[in-house]
Amino acid sequence: MDVLLIVLGCICMLAGLAGAVLPILPATPLNYVGIILLHLTSRVQFTGKQLICWAVLVVLVQVFDYLTPILGAKRFGGSKQGIWGCGIGVLAGMFFFLPYGLILGPIVGAVVGELLAGKQSGAALKAGLGSFLGFLLGTVSKLVVSLYLIYRFVVALF
Repeated sequence: MDVLLIVLGCICMLAGLAGAVLPILPATPLNYVGIILLHLTSRVQFTGKQLICWAVLVVLVQVFDYLTPILGAKRFGGSKQGIWGCGIGVLAGMFFFLPYGLILGPIVGAVVGELLAGKQSGAALKAGLGSFLGFLLGTVSKLVVSLYLIYRFVVALF
């Protein structure tokens, strides 16, 4: 049974790593499932404190990943309409236009929101760029946490 759990954990780790760059896969939650599967074996036992800390880290990164496009749009001069557009774009992209919607939704939403607010196309595109940079920051954060959880998995296994 341990071998099956370890193999499934490895698959989750690889899928989580892929999910850090492919928007359709939930990166860090898959990595965390891999950690839990390894914990269920008789070979490795993580402490409750470790499991809770990692779970909190996973939740924070997931929330951060959804908020960074909005914060990026705001940082690059987005108005309230642009920020609302970015938020709506995040939700629409997440629920209706996977996987590309997660990338394009916030950008298009920010640009459309800015244009509706009466801003010139240059300012609207600047808010869209901020949204895209926020998306990249969220992706990097997922990648870092995924790599950390993979490291903990491998160290515990060997």
